[in-house]
Amino acid sequence: MTETTFGALGVPSALVSVLEANGKTSAFPIQVDTLPDTLNGRDVLGRGKTGSGKTLAFSIPMVARLGGALAGGKRRSGRPLGLVLAPTRELATQITNVIEPLADAYGLKVTTIFGGVSQQRQVAALKAGVDIVVACPGRLEDLMKQGFATLDAIEITVLDEADHMADLGFLPVVTRILDKTPQNGQRLLFSATLDNGVDKLVKRFLHNEVLHSVDEATSHVADMTHHLFEVDGVDAKKVLIEKLASGTGRRILFMRTKHHAKKLAKQLTESGIPAVDLHGNLSQPQRDRNLAAFSEGTAKVLVATDVAARGVHVDNIELVIHVDPPAEHKAYLHRSGRTARAGSTGDVVTLMLPTQKKDTLALLRKAAIDVQPERVTADSASVNALVGQVAAYVKPSPKQEQPRGGGSSQGANAQRKRAARDGAGSGQPRRDRSGRPASATGSDSTRSGRPAASSDSARSGQARRGASQGGQGSHAPRTRQGGTTSYSTSSPGAAAPAGGQRRAGRRAQG
Repeated sequence: MTETTFGALGVPSALVSVLEANGKTSAFPIQVDTLPDTLNGRDVLGRGKTGSGKTLAFSIPMVARLGGALAGGKRRSGRPLGLVLAPTRELATQITNVIEPLADAYGLKVTTIFGGVSQQRQVAALKAGVDIVVACPGRLEDLMKQGFATLDAIEITVLDEADHMADLGFLPVVTRILDKTPQNGQRLLFSATLDNGVDKLVKRFLHNEVLHSVDEATSHVADMTHHLFEVDGVDAKKVLIEKLASGTGRRILFMRTKHHAKKLAKQLTESGIPAVDLHGNLSQPQRDRNLAAFSEGTAKVLVATDVAARGVHVDNIELVIHVDPPAEHKAYLHRSGRTARAGSTGDVVTLMLPTQKKDTLALLRKAAIDVQPERVTADSASVNALVGQVAAYVKPSPKQEQPRGGGSSQGANAQRKRAARDGAGSGQPRRDRSGRPASATGSDSTRSGRPAASSDSARSGQARRGASQGGQGSHAPRTRQGGTTSYSTSSPGAAAPAGGQRRAGRRAQG
C-alpha cells in the first residue's frame, strides 16, 4: 500500500514540519480521504473506527484555516474563531493536546472548557482572547449565558463523537450552541453512527457536505485480537483478573460501576500491582492525576467505567479487559478501541461467568466479533501468553496509622483541620476551594480523594471538637446534601430544622 504524505494532501508546510517533528510523516486513511475537502473549506461528515486518526483529521484544517485568518488580524475577547465540541472532559483534553502543537506554529491560542472544575481560569482565558475553544456542551452553554463567550465569529466548528453526544442526551444543548454559530461557517461532524438524532444535526447544520466513511460503523480494528474467557465462579474470576493485570505493559480494566472500579484498583494496588481508577465520582484534578500516573507509567493498570471508553488515548495499551461485559455492543467497540490504535496491535479479553454466557455471546454478535469461548483458569496457557513477563511486585504505600487508643486516623486529623479552617463546628457550612458550600459541589469525595461518606473517624473528630469547646457542642446526625455527606454540631438552644426533618440528597449512582 502506497503511503501518502501530509504535504501531498495540501497541508501547509508549517504544519507538516510540526507533524514530522512528532513522528507523523504519512497520513492514515481517514486523513487521506477528508483533508483535501476540509482544507478547501467543505463541510464534511466523517465516519471512522475508533483510533483511526480522526482527531488529527479535523485539527489540521482548523489550524490551517484560522492561522491564515488571524494573520494581521486582532484577537477579540470572548469571541473565538474555532470551536470543537466533545462529549467528555477526557476527550476534550485529548483533542486539545493534539491541536496545541499545531496551533503553536501560527501563534494561535487554545483553551479547554468543561465542568467539574472552577470556571475562573476558563473565564480569564476567554477574556484575554482565545482563537480555538475545545469544549463540553454544558459548561460552554453556561459561559455563553453569563456573557463570557460569544460564537458569532466562529469560522469553523467541529462536532466530535456526535453519537456519544446523543447517548449522553447532549443533542438539545448542542443544537442551541450550533444555532449561535454563523450559518456560513465551515462545519465538520464525526460520528460512528447516524442514529439517535445525529442525522437531524447533519441535515440542519451541514451544507452540501461530503460523506467520508472509511469503514462500516460496526467495524472493529483489524489489528485487535479478541478473547472470550469463561470462568467457573466469582473467586476464580478474581484470581484471573489479578493474573491478567500482572504483566509489564499497560492495560485497562473496564467495570460497570464506579464503586467496583474504585474497589478493584485498591485491591490490585494492595496486591503489589499499582493501579488507578477513573470514573464519574472523581473530581477533575483526581481524574487528571490518575490519568497522568497511567500515562507516565507510575501505574500500569487503569480500572475504569465507560467514562474511559472514549477520549482516553495513551500510547501502547497492550490489553483491554472487559471485567464486566458492557450493556451494549457500541460500548464494547469503544472500550476495545483503547488498544490497537493508529496502526498498533493489541488484545481484548472479555470475562464471563456461566450465567452471563447467553447475553455476552449476543453482545459480541451485534458487535460483529467472531470469537469462541474458552474455559480458563489463571494458570491456563492462553492466559499466560497474554500476561507475558510478570511485573515486579511493588510494595503498596503504608496504610494510614491508627493513633494509640483507637482514635481517628491521620486522614481524620487533616479533615478536622480543614473543617476548623472552613468554619465547620462554628455553625458555618464547610466550603470548597471556590467558596461554595460543599453541599453544592455534587461530589462524594473529600479533597483527599476518599468518599466523605465512608469516614467514621470524621464523626468522632467532630464529637471531640465539640467536647473541647467546653461541652457546648453536641454531635448531630449526618445528612446528605447534593451527594455530599456533611456533619454538623448544634448548641443548646439552637433552632432545630422545621419539623425536625432533614432533606437527604440521593446517593450518587454506582
